Amino acid sequence: MGVKLTEIIPRKELQWDELKAKTIAIDTPNVLYQFLSSIRKPDGTLLTDSKGNVTSHLVGLFPRTIRLMELGIKPVFVFDGKPPLLKKQEIERRRGLKEKANEKFEIAKEEGNEEEMLKYSRQSVKLTKDMIKEAQELISAFGLPVIQAPSEAEAQASLICRNADAWAVASQDYDALVYGTPKVIQNLTLAEKRKLPNGSYVKVYPVMIELKEALASLNINQEQLLLLSVLVGTDFNPGGVKGIGPKKALKLVMEKSIPEIEKEIEKMGADFDLNEIMDVFRQMPVSSDYNLEFNNFDEERIRKILIDKHQFSVERVESGFEQLKKQKEEKKQTSLFNFK
Repeated sequence: MGVKLTEIIPRKELQWDELKAKTIAIDTPNVLYQFLSSIRKPDGTLLTDSKGNVTSHLVGLFPRTIRLMELGIKPVFVFDGKPPLLKKQEIERRRGLKEKANEKFEIAKEEGNEEEMLKYSRQSVKLTKDMIKEAQELISAFGLPVIQAPSEAEAQASLICRNADAWAVASQDYDALVYGTPKVIQNLTLAEKRKLPNGSYVKVYPVMIELKEALASLNINQEQLLLLSVLVGTDFNPGGVKGIGPKKALKLVMEKSIPEIEKEIEKMGADFDLNEIMDVFRQMPVSSDYNLEFNNFDEERIRKILIDKHQFSVERVESGFEQLKKQKEEKKQTSLFNFK
């Protein structure tokens, strides 16, 4: 879910060339959920191999990773670790919602209503341990870094950026800003074209949010951004305070102290401890023991994962290899003229 700050955070559209040679730490669970939600059959069911194993996550990850590498981007894939206790409660809540959505999916399936099937299937997306393991294996076979966070992937990715080992965090959410990353890139892993209701297509470009500029625009500091986010709602207090949206939350943090805000939201029926939620963000476990080593891609390993195990088209996989080899050759030729 993440912190919902879209309407008040300034963003800047980028051209893809502006990301060339940039190391970007990707909030990988966020990306895999995107693939599982969007890469489906018309009736809403996930893509599978002949044995019934889900492949939607790999169908999305394989070409998108190639595209990022083609663009000269150096992706680092960061995965979630153990969720904080407060998030476990939210996970249970979401599990219940997914079970209800799955029940409605089955009803729609019996009725042969594909539109409803698609709708409810997207509400019951599950990212399993096996899917995560396969994604990690494929990423490693590409020669790209896989980073296991102690807890939240966005917190770990933000640390990597604060340490200047990556240029930005890639995520559709805003949590990385709350964790202090200097930059967030959105739309990095989305399709580069989006279909409009009238059937036409528009190009999708990456969007950058700079923390320093965002804070200056809102006229607040990092601690106030954290407070604002908790009022609006986070993964640790979904929904925030009823009746408080981003604009009202911004006004509150600019005009009142935390004790004053606590009293006000208590009157409004807030059912969470403000300081407790803020401490979850402040004390989120991260690790400085990570390795951002980039290696050559391993064709044989990728073939085993995609072709041998999941019956991907040989032509499709080999075409991907050709794209990577072409990019590698172009990079080599470019370096011949780079004397720095």
